[in-house]
Amino acid sequence: MSDVAVTRGAGAVGGAEGRPPRPPEAASIDALAAALRARGYIADRSLATTVYLALALGRPLLLEGEAGVGKTELAKTLATVLGAELIRLQCYEGLDVNSAVYEWNYPRQMLEIRLLEARGEIASATAHDIFGPAFLLRRPLLRALESRDGVAPVLLIDEVDRADEEFEAFLLEILSDFAVTVPEIGTITATVPPVVVVTSNRTREVHDALKRRCLYHWIDYPSAAREREIVAARVPEAPAALAAAVVAFVDRLRAADLTKVPGVAETLDWAAALLALGTTELSPAVVDETLGVLLKYEEDVRAVRGPAAERLLAESAATL
Repeated sequence: MSDVAVTRGAGAVGGAEGRPPRPPEAASIDALAAALRARGYIADRSLATTVYLALALGRPLLLEGEAGVGKTELAKTLATVLGAELIRLQCYEGLDVNSAVYEWNYPRQMLEIRLLEARGEIASATAHDIFGPAFLLRRPLLRALESRDGVAPVLLIDEVDRADEEFEAFLLEILSDFAVTVPEIGTITATVPPVVVVTSNRTREVHDALKRRCLYHWIDYPSAAREREIVAARVPEAPAALAAAVVAFVDRLRAADLTKVPGVAETLDWAAALLALGTTELSPAVVDETLGVLLKYEEDVRAVRGPAAERLLAESAATL
């Protein structure tokens, strides 16, 4: 049975109240950082503190940063740490309420109408007979309000900057009350508010009103030392020397004038790709052959391939 309340008024304001106790893995900043690390996510102290406070205060967490720095992965790992279901809403231009919250199951409603007609009950039927909870198709936002067994799900609202500003305003209303109104049913208010993680690649500015509702953290590219830790945690088969060379080359590549520099995700993909090729050390030829793993624009690949790659490789090797 869903742990959800249906009322006819405004829902209670979301917050820490009503949340179940946090598991031991999230009982302190150090415990949370250790739990994330144990699952392959290396968070610095600042990020671990922000996540801990979001859990402690019951506030949404807004993560901004370049694509591939680990924003989405943090939400996934956090769900694992909390033993919670991960519910993901991928934002895009034109996203509307029907796709994000709910819509009616029209084929099932038509079938119910025909059954009522066959039983001769159509004259006495009411709107509730075809507009009830059984006929709702629950989309991510509504599903997140209907937590089960008292365990708050982790609601990941991914790349909110890709959605229209009108949807952002609607999202603000839901995050304020952790409630949604279905006109035919009433206001559905979560008794256990979800843990909300909102991510943005900053292709446009998120409205200040939404930012004020959230705790904010900018995730930057990691230092070389921390990125080596990340590679060791996520691609443990990679030899330490190869991992160090990969990180050093990517670090130099991020200083280049490119359309899109590689993120941590590309670093991990490249390390895995080199292992798949049986490569134990970097060479100009290997770099040229595998640039498509790191770079996603043709002009970037052409700019780096050849002498530039050889120069970057020599510069990165000098830092080891």
